[in-house]
Amino acid sequence: MATILDDIIIQKKKELDALPAGPVSGDRQPVSLLKRLKQAETMAVISEVKRSSPSKGDINQAVNPAEQAAKYAAGGADAISVLTDRKFFSGSMEDLETVKETVGVPVLNKDFIIDRRQIDNACRFGADVILLIVAALDDSSLHELYTHAKSLGLDVLVEVHDEAEMERALKINPEIIGINNRDLKTFTVDIANTERLLGKYGGSDAVFIAESGIKTAEDALRMQRAGAKALLVGETLMTAENPSEKIRELKVEL
Repeated sequence: MATILDDIIIQKKKELDALPAGPVSGDRQPVSLLKRLKQAETMAVISEVKRSSPSKGDINQAVNPAEQAAKYAAGGADAISVLTDRKFFSGSMEDLETVKETVGVPVLNKDFIIDRRQIDNACRFGADVILLIVAALDDSSLHELYTHAKSLGLDVLVEVHDEAEMERALKINPEIIGINNRDLKTFTVDIANTERLLGKYGGSDAVFIAESGIKTAEDALRMQRAGAKALLVGETLMTAENPSEKIRELKVEL
């Protein structure tokens, strides 16, 4: 039985031929997420611009990406994630470009990347960081895409959900690992997933980010105690009355 992730990957394959070909200009200097995370004295917060999702439907379709990003930056966001998938999340590469022009913090292209052409395109639109989802890639593709992104000066957030994916991720020695508390096959969320995985793998040299399901300072403290140095927060901030204040609430002491 096909999962939501399967459907998304099928769509991504259809979109590949429309992407521009050719080399990427080497004259830009991406802003380092890794450096920022390592220097953070509080829990770092990666704040996400997300209009909708397959699990929640419409979250905030009317959002102005530049205005939302400015609110995030005002609250002390350490980076901003922009969902660029159009069909399933109502995003666009133009959203990414707009956010990059608005803020000085690292900007993550949050998408389902399966081909180096997507990484090149992310770089063209201003991404500082790209996402590689282990569940969407075989080992060879994961290694190839990670190496390609690093060759362009981009940071890479390697995302895992369970022990098998963590084992596969660790083979390429990633500097940043995101633990998704949302199962991308069922879209159910459990923040104890970060606690379980870091209980076993927290000794790795990687910087760990807890993703999905974080709503309160109490949740942030749980993730901090588990060993996460950063949070990736989308829906909570997209629906918050005061996103800046919510970010400050989540930036608990390390």
